[in-house]
Amino acid sequence: MTRPEPLPLGARIGILGSGQLGRMSAMAAARLGYRAHVFGPEADGPGMQVAAIRTVADYGDAEALRRFANAVDVVTFEFENVPAATLAALEGRVECRPGLRALSICQDRVAEKRFLEAAGVPVAPWREVTDRASLEAALDSVGLPAVLKTTRLGYDGRGQAVIRTLEEARSAFARLAPHPLVLEGFIPFTHEISAVGARGADGTVAVFEASENEHRHHILHRSVVPARVAPEVAEEARRLVTRVAEGLDLVGVVALEMFLLPDGRLLGNEIAPRPHNSGHWTMDACTCSQFEQHIRAVAGLPLGPVERRCDVVMENLIGPEGLAAWPPLLGRSDAVAHWYGKGEARPGRKLGHVNFLTFQ
Repeated sequence: MTRPEPLPLGARIGILGSGQLGRMSAMAAARLGYRAHVFGPEADGPGMQVAAIRTVADYGDAEALRRFANAVDVVTFEFENVPAATLAALEGRVECRPGLRALSICQDRVAEKRFLEAAGVPVAPWREVTDRASLEAALDSVGLPAVLKTTRLGYDGRGQAVIRTLEEARSAFARLAPHPLVLEGFIPFTHEISAVGARGADGTVAVFEASENEHRHHILHRSVVPARVAPEVAEEARRLVTRVAEGLDLVGVVALEMFLLPDGRLLGNEIAPRPHNSGHWTMDACTCSQFEQHIRAVAGLPLGPVERRCDVVMENLIGPEGLAAWPPLLGRSDAVAHWYGKGEARPGRKLGHVNFLTFQ
């Protein structure tokens, strides 16, 4: 594939979404000589605070989207819950990276499971559940325990329930919405790991080292790099995310969350077609962070190096406890702390993160 001409310095990169991922992407764009135009409904979101240009509007505002498309040179998004109709409205007017296909697949767990299987990424046993009859058929096929999930809008553990009995399954089916749902086999994994890769506009793929992830209350608490897994497992994780990036024909960054089984096999769990929380360690342990890599890809620049310079543990700063931890962290020589600019320290809310670096 011929390398496309990169965007010239001073070009405007449109970012759909004004959260912390948009914030860190906008900051990376500025460092590379680009101006970030952030579009989202929150006037004081983390991304809006650092954007060169801002459009505060609903994702369904057709006139605001038209003006946005005319004002930018390329569009990307910071999270996959941007409505597909929003990207569809923009694609005919301006280049979108990643495009509508990648967004649509990752917004729907049924489409995501089918894509992973087609791409050669093993997944847990699963079935689509549309009604009570298909629920009971799925339980017969998948077995118990299992996890019942919404197909859309699940994040940080929302929209899912672990079920151990038929009655729990019926109750969860009635409670979870919207339908259809997905029933997945409960996986007795030993580790949760993920890998973040990028695919450039010329088709080049570069993948960062896999991270080992620890969750608390369904929210990522800590990522450890290097992952405490066998070298062949870490390398397989990188191969699997490469299959995802190529299969999606994606331009930008993509993350694949995986379960490691006791026998050493990896199962794909979820795809994120954008920078990922478990890749925040790259901001201080690599020459080129996941956010810079995403902007490089979106802008048509060569991808940067992915080699790790030191060992690193990333921890999220969450809720009141994260707020309380902030001042002491700033006095530590081994810690690089990042604050997102959110106003209220609600329980479960990600306020920032810190990278603890260890140089050999």
